[in-house]
Amino acid sequence: MKETSANLLRSTPFRLALTFALLFVLAFILSGAIVYQLMSADLAERLDEGIKETYSVVAVTYSQSDQEDLVLAVDSHAALSPEKEQLFSLTDGNGNRLAGNFTATDLPDGFSDFAASLPGVAPGTLYRAWSGSVGPNSLTVAFSLSETEELERIVLMSFGWATLIISGLGVAGGALLASRVQRRLDGIAATMDDVSNGRLDARIPLLGNGDDIDGVSSQVNTALERLSSLVDGMRQVSADIAHDLKTPLNRLQMILEAAADKTARGEAVADEMAEAREESLQINETFDALLRIAQIEAGARKARFVDLDLNGVVESIGEIYAEVAEDDGKSLSVEISQDSRYLVHGDRDLLTQLFANLVENALRHCPKATTIRLSVTRRADRIVAEVADNGPGIPAEEREKVFQRLYRLDTSRTTPGSGLGLSLVRAIADLHGASISLEDRHPGLGVIVGFPAAKASSASSTA
Repeated sequence: MKETSANLLRSTPFRLALTFALLFVLAFILSGAIVYQLMSADLAERLDEGIKETYSVVAVTYSQSDQEDLVLAVDSHAALSPEKEQLFSLTDGNGNRLAGNFTATDLPDGFSDFAASLPGVAPGTLYRAWSGSVGPNSLTVAFSLSETEELERIVLMSFGWATLIISGLGVAGGALLASRVQRRLDGIAATMDDVSNGRLDARIPLLGNGDDIDGVSSQVNTALERLSSLVDGMRQVSADIAHDLKTPLNRLQMILEAAADKTARGEAVADEMAEAREESLQINETFDALLRIAQIEAGARKARFVDLDLNGVVESIGEIYAEVAEDDGKSLSVEISQDSRYLVHGDRDLLTQLFANLVENALRHCPKATTIRLSVTRRADRIVAEVADNGPGIPAEEREKVFQRLYRLDTSRTTPGSGLGLSLVRAIADLHGASISLEDRHPGLGVIVGFPAAKASSASSTA
């Protein structure tokens, strides 16, 4: 219990809630003090008005050389206040009381405050008085401040209780909200702890209410998905390297051993050395391709991105490979609109590599008389490029696997290649934020690459 309380006190959400509650209470106290002062001033003003009004009503009964009506008015008003909440005093020029329920002494003209000591009145009761001359006499009208003080005391007590209740609710509400937020933060911490311990499938639980914590958690989960796929890819690459490169390395070892045996017998080994050279070049090309894929996936080439016309990239690929396809008994055509510019944000060299790999893949695995077609169109906010052929295609169950590193179809294992061409294509597409899919063309295969369209800018003219 103590540990939970200590954790709560140290938590940022609770401190923020407590700070907000403190600021709210301070604002409440400040506004309450202002309201209290305004109320006190208004009560005092109303009391002064009542005293002066009563004084005027009594004083108006006085007539020249006839004070009997004045005496009767003072005594009648005094009789109406048996509990002496209102005091009246009429004295002559010598200070002798002529009427009233108390004798005012040493009170200046105008408003004054005094503490009365009268029978039936609590000692020290404060009064607010107005004194003035009525003919040769002195008239004083005083109202007790006890009612005003009682009202102010009630207001102060109410305000004090309200402050305590608000403070308690603020702290309790802050603790409740902080505990809920802290549980979510603990869930994030627990997930990251699981990930650090190797559980890459761990994900942060979401409430689904779309708040900022859910937003951050979704981003972290996306990053974890990416991390998990990268680690799985590394594991797969390690396994594939161990599996697929073992054969050429063993073959290279056998060639070198045969060459060593021939050398020991004094025979020529030129053929074996040439074969060993070809095997080592193939192995180096495989490792170079793996390194290039790793660099692309790390995003190192994004600094070279510019707005460029995809038509130009596809057209250059068509010019390069048209004769190659013709020499191999196949045909290659390019379908682009010369009147439109399809701008994408990317690296020209990498995009050239992407389409070159797709065309080479079609040339390598399609039979004679195959037609290969390159095209670029626009669909909504996407620039869609397609490399299609009417060859044998790829079985539906194999279409996602061919993007894995070093993966090769059984029908293509007898042809040259390392199984990294389409892996490189996927890496370049991902770097450019492009989608890639394989579709059946009945017969043949269509590789669809959809790029986000770039906004036209002056920078595009330099592409």
